[in-house]
Amino acid sequence: MKPYKKVDEKDLEVLRSFVSEDRIFVNDDIHPDYSHDEMMIYGKRKPEVVIQIKNAQEAAKIMKYASEKNIAVTPRGAGTGLCGGCVPLEGGIVVNTSLMNHILEIDPDTMSVTLEPGVLLMEVQEVVKNAGFLYAPDPGEKSATVGGNVMTNAGGMRAVKYGVTRDYVRGMQVVTPEGEILELGGKVAKNSSGYSLLHLMIGSEGTLGIVTRITMKILPSPKKMTSLLIPFDSLSAALKTVPEIMKLPDVATTIEFMEKEVLDDAQEYLGKEFPNRNYPAYLIVSYSGNSQAQIESMLDRASETAMKNKALDVFLSDTEERQEAIWNARGAFLEAIKNSTTEMDECDVVLNLDKVVEFVEYTRECSKKYHVRIRSFGHAGDGNLHVYICKDDMDDATWTRVVHEVMDGFYAKARELNGQVSGEHGIGHAKKKYLEESVGETQIQLMRKIKQVFDPRFILNPGKIVD
Repeated sequence: MKPYKKVDEKDLEVLRSFVSEDRIFVNDDIHPDYSHDEMMIYGKRKPEVVIQIKNAQEAAKIMKYASEKNIAVTPRGAGTGLCGGCVPLEGGIVVNTSLMNHILEIDPDTMSVTLEPGVLLMEVQEVVKNAGFLYAPDPGEKSATVGGNVMTNAGGMRAVKYGVTRDYVRGMQVVTPEGEILELGGKVAKNSSGYSLLHLMIGSEGTLGIVTRITMKILPSPKKMTSLLIPFDSLSAALKTVPEIMKLPDVATTIEFMEKEVLDDAQEYLGKEFPNRNYPAYLIVSYSGNSQAQIESMLDRASETAMKNKALDVFLSDTEERQEAIWNARGAFLEAIKNSTTEMDECDVVLNLDKVVEFVEYTRECSKKYHVRIRSFGHAGDGNLHVYICKDDMDDATWTRVVHEVMDGFYAKARELNGQVSGEHGIGHAKKKYLEESVGETQIQLMRKIKQVFDPRFILNPGKIVD
């Protein structure tokens, strides 16, 4: 492949004809945040120009010109990713969709919401709730954009009952790397019309197209939701209880796991007390329904199952204050761990439920072997673990060696247990090596061929997922 063209003054003159001057940033006007995402360890370099787009037509003009000139383009939303997915590895143009932040329609007849990709998750959840519906996907980072959620197929805490983002995308408007505008899917509930380009685009991390409009399925909002906070004397005991809860006739809305150390980090970060926090490990199990009697029967069965499986107690979070305390702490885990250390790296493998305990015990062994602090929490109901390696006061040379050896060990262990590299955070450029080791050469070659069909010049988000 020939080298990417650097953006020069002539290119900027053309780009300014597409977008107003106040939405184009170059040189010192480019904020340093554009060189990295939430995980600064994966930052590489700043782009040569940042363009904030407002519609698909602007994106199409930019992509058509970039394709003709062989200029690298990196799409970006809120930059909350954890794998370097929006880092402009080849410089070039960053196309920022954050100004495309409008909810266009809530359609009660088709049970759908249509929005632009820059709408924040917290905003769509609130607007849909106020309209009497539920936007089911619930990733932990509420300041992420919905476009970013779609491009990483984000899961979140309610995935055990409702599924992941992919299960809610009905339609999408996408700008191709060569500047064409495609309409994929729509509001229809079913579609078996040839290859699903829509679902190929979901989870593609901005390597196949730039999403400019999304239509998502919404659900009737449940009238009640109550959580159980269930303490155990060890994380292994907590995790061994999860399959038993999963076998109950009632499908839990969430089943989350955590250890006391993570709660301590969150309490310090938030400056708020967490209820009943003096236990080694916990499950949070939530149920939703439409009547108090229905909820109570669910909670009774879950409580009985937990106590049979060596739970130390079961605390009912049946007030708004207790619910808020629990879920605010859970939502702050990532930021709390990040705030507690000088640098960190993260792994979000997903495993069969019967393998989660073995993997967590392996992370403990690594912590002792390498004398490094490791924190973990995650979605126990679907086997998706979030494991963070903390640098703390380790010197740079030791950290570089340790973090690579520990991460290599994590992903090797996941392969041994027939797990997958990522449950919801994606591959970006940080996890490409582990993806290749996990899926093998044949699948990687197929991914490369798909990339080449959509993006023959490899200009869109180059260096991500596959080379």
